[in-house]
Amino acid sequence: MHKKFSRIISLFLCYLLLVLTLSGCIEEKQNQIEQKELPKTESILDETSILPDWRDGGYHDYYGTTKLLNEFNDKYQNLIDIFSIGKSVLGKYIWCIRITNENSDEIKSSCLIDGCVHGSEWEAGEACLYLAEYLLINFGANHTITHILNSSEVFLIPLLNPDGRQGNVRWNENGIDLNRNFDIDFGRLRGRVLRIGKPLGLIKIPYIKFPRRGYYTNCGRRAFSEPECQALRDFMNEIRYNDFSFYINCHTAGHWINGPWMAFKPPFEMSQHEINIINYVNNWVEKNTEYDTYKSGEVIIDDGMKIYVSGTIVDWFFKEFHVPSFLFEMLSHDYEPWMGAGKHDHLVHWMKTALPFFMYLLVNIDNLRHWKVPDVLFPLPDGVPPVPLE
Repeated sequence: MHKKFSRIISLFLCYLLLVLTLSGCIEEKQNQIEQKELPKTESILDETSILPDWRDGGYHDYYGTTKLLNEFNDKYQNLIDIFSIGKSVLGKYIWCIRITNENSDEIKSSCLIDGCVHGSEWEAGEACLYLAEYLLINFGANHTITHILNSSEVFLIPLLNPDGRQGNVRWNENGIDLNRNFDIDFGRLRGRVLRIGKPLGLIKIPYIKFPRRGYYTNCGRRAFSEPECQALRDFMNEIRYNDFSFYINCHTAGHWINGPWMAFKPPFEMSQHEINIINYVNNWVEKNTEYDTYKSGEVIIDDGMKIYVSGTIVDWFFKEFHVPSFLFEMLSHDYEPWMGAGKHDHLVHWMKTALPFFMYLLVNIDNLRHWKVPDVLFPLPDGVPPVPLE
């Protein structure tokens, strides 16, 4: 009888263990599914945030940017620090904005957003200025933004290429495409670049157009030959240990967002988990903004032509600092400056299209620093994002 009872107890315990194991598997599977479900942008605010009072046509060249930054510095002394990370070929300062509550002694995550590495892509720089003003004017009134600045350092570099911005050209004063002057996949012909440099130190050759093959830009004779790229490299080596979380490199006008590498084999290791986090961000973008996305390794198809993107700042940034890194091509193809001047209008509209992506990453800054799922919801003002232009 005792043996029979022991056998019954054993069978019961085995059954109980099996049930618990299966329920754990089911729960784990549900958790995996829940992580794939994307957060929706909330429309209810903690306290209504306000948008910068910008007007269409109010673009900021190098001197306008300098003036606006001085105004910020005078008005928000406890929130902002303006400094130069270096100088351009012509000696213009490459301004950096550090925004944080300097009276807060919390351990802070940090991030960097920059723009206008191609000087003719104005809105890429304007988006950095717009975000800076949005954060500054809402600190202390909006809980979400106040928390961000209490617990984060937001670095913004609106004009990586101040000479190109002032001259309204893609390249820097030496005729170099700065976005191809970094030491990763440097000088690859399939990336549509040529190692020309500035022959004799006198001749600028920004690009060469080949029949039926399109434009090839000048990436310089060697990686980091240009002072603008050296300045970004040296600045990041200074702050790389400041609990760095994510990086956004802003451009126009492809109308898409993507993570590291978009052509050839990856020039670095990416774990499946890291790819999943980048794709999670991409999925959020597709559901909550008007922008498209490309997955890692995909080749861009533009007007039927394959565009191989290789050796860019975003690739270098991921390789060196191993944080979530994104290329943000705002605007739409109608605005593409490429080798011309491009088109610049509807400034406020395009700033409002950029704000959701910036804020999504900012409210998830701690998650991204630890490569955790960026599932924090966030509030935005009415009209953001705006209805897409026809």
